[in-house]
Amino acid sequence: MSEPEHRVVPLPSSFELREGSLPITALTRIVIADEHEHDHQHDQTVNHLIGDVQRATGIHLARTATAAAGDIELRLDGDPGQLGPEGYALDIDEHGATVRAATPHGVWNGTRTLVQLLPHTPLDTSLPFAHILDRPRYEWRGVMLDVARHFFGVDQVLRFIELIARCKLNRLHLHLTDDQGWRIAIDGWPALTGVGGSTGASGSAGGYFTRADYAEIVAHAARHFITVVPELDMPGHTNAALASIPGLNLDGIAPPAYTGKDVGFSSLRLAAPATRRFISDVIGQLAADTPGHYLHIGGDEAHATDHAEYRQLVELLQHEVRRHHKQMVGWEEIANADLAAGSIVQHWLQPDVARRAPPDARFVMSPAAHTYLDMKHTPQCTLGRRWAGFIDVDTAYDWDPATLIDGIGDDRIAGVEAPLWTEKVATFDDVQHLCFPRLACLGEVGWTPQHLRNWSGFRPRLAVHAERLAAIGVPLYRSALLD
Repeated sequence: MSEPEHRVVPLPSSFELREGSLPITALTRIVIADEHEHDHQHDQTVNHLIGDVQRATGIHLARTATAAAGDIELRLDGDPGQLGPEGYALDIDEHGATVRAATPHGVWNGTRTLVQLLPHTPLDTSLPFAHILDRPRYEWRGVMLDVARHFFGVDQVLRFIELIARCKLNRLHLHLTDDQGWRIAIDGWPALTGVGGSTGASGSAGGYFTRADYAEIVAHAARHFITVVPELDMPGHTNAALASIPGLNLDGIAPPAYTGKDVGFSSLRLAAPATRRFISDVIGQLAADTPGHYLHIGGDEAHATDHAEYRQLVELLQHEVRRHHKQMVGWEEIANADLAAGSIVQHWLQPDVARRAPPDARFVMSPAAHTYLDMKHTPQCTLGRRWAGFIDVDTAYDWDPATLIDGIGDDRIAGVEAPLWTEKVATFDDVQHLCFPRLACLGEVGWTPQHLRNWSGFRPRLAVHAERLAAIGVPLYRSALLD
């Protein structure tokens, strides 16, 4: 059975264990004040907590509005200045357990830590006495799932959301379009899914999300305090769209569908008759269907796009995103265009390119050598690629986002993200094997203050996290570094 100090990932910013423990019994209740009883987000957190405690202990907890000794109390009276929008305080002593936060999101994060502190065995259903004050280092802690090369359906994406929430990740970046497939239905453009959604990498069957499917994904993410960031990759990586809409091509002739793995050969053209209406319609609908603040426009590897036209296209995409009151996100190549204030640049490979962004741009750090989840864990692994190197859990953990680009410190970093590209990732078991437990490493990189992080301290906690993932059936990678 794990020691209490080895159960929590990511490590809180202040974590004090004390002598003693609080038993969780059939008499324990979850207390939520009357004024918050019918708050939708708070109510969902309580329901999650009841289910999670039952899975960890076998005990089903009732809920009440009045606290008694030994109860678990959730309170929205935390200090916003101290805790921020996601922080929490957790106190466990002989009187009970109390989570305090300034927001429902903070309460959610506090309950995630509380559940981790349980031993997860019916032989011991107690919580260790502890005092925790906690808030994240970065606001953006994300993972990208590429459903364009190989399609993963609604149920698989919902399961993925549940798994990434376990390590306090709060962004799900969905890569919805690429050369091999178009995965989101757009009203008025049925060929995008009828043609572009019918194929996938290596001849896979394809598939797509209806607007109702996408709404279900967004709602499930919101129940886990995760913001969906949809990506329509343009102006390159667009063969699926070009193959679907002849009017996106200068000669009016649609190219054949593409199921290979090459990049950089396709591009939108401003002079094509359908381009501007296409951009306006697809961004407009996705903005309307996405409650989060962000739309990702891609922008990477546009090798077939003239440099001047690339700038024009990115600026047109930016105009459309801003017209719908969203914040634009793009891969680091968009730094070559004239970016509006507040744009978010996702760094992945070339610091010198990312550094061209204006002083008021912010960054999401996704360095390929540490975060690209499609890379092999070790040279011996059969699954994965190798161009960015091998990324075992120590490499996924041991990096500092504030040292990647000269002059770009925490004040300009929105956060971190780990992408999973799926040219060679065909099954959801493969997705899980490549993502876990490496995503727990990213979770701590994005949450815990740098001065508190070290591999020797993280290793035993990651081992416990991995054991718990395996216990719920996740076909994760079993790193020899955790033995």
